[in-house]
Amino acid sequence: MTWLVDAYLWIKAFHIVSVVAWMAGMLYLPRLYVYHCDAEAGSAQSETFKVMERRLLRGIVNPAMLCAFLFGGALVVTPGVVDWSDAWPWAKAALIVAMTAVHGLFARWRRRFADDANRHSRNFYRAMNEIPMLLLIVIVVVVVVKPW
Repeated sequence: MTWLVDAYLWIKAFHIVSVVAWMAGMLYLPRLYVYHCDAEAGSAQSETFKVMERRLLRGIVNPAMLCAFLFGGALVVTPGVVDWSDAWPWAKAALIVAMTAVHGLFARWRRRFADDANRHSRNFYRAMNEIPMLLLIVIVVVVVVKPW
């Protein structure tokens, strides 16, 4: 495991890049849904949104999340990085589970749009757009400030 200690800064850098990419997609995807709500089902505009949403989710958001998990997991098992007797790593883990659940909801809604079966309004997606940002703020505060 000493190689993890030697590679710590590289792993941390790639974790941060992965999280930034994941969050960029998580913030943009519900905005696409807001605009998609205004497009008539079957229209050229609706079909364009379907392509954009699928490519964003499958090409950026999903791979970025997997990389964030991979590099974050490597940080967790790096000796001396995480003290599990502190409360903050547990809080961060719970928040990551919440972010992953939101990711899953976004993916479900993308499939519904793809099937022309959206059930929500543009105002709903506007509100949902705020959740990843709120989670991100709390995660960063927990990790940097370590309030517990």
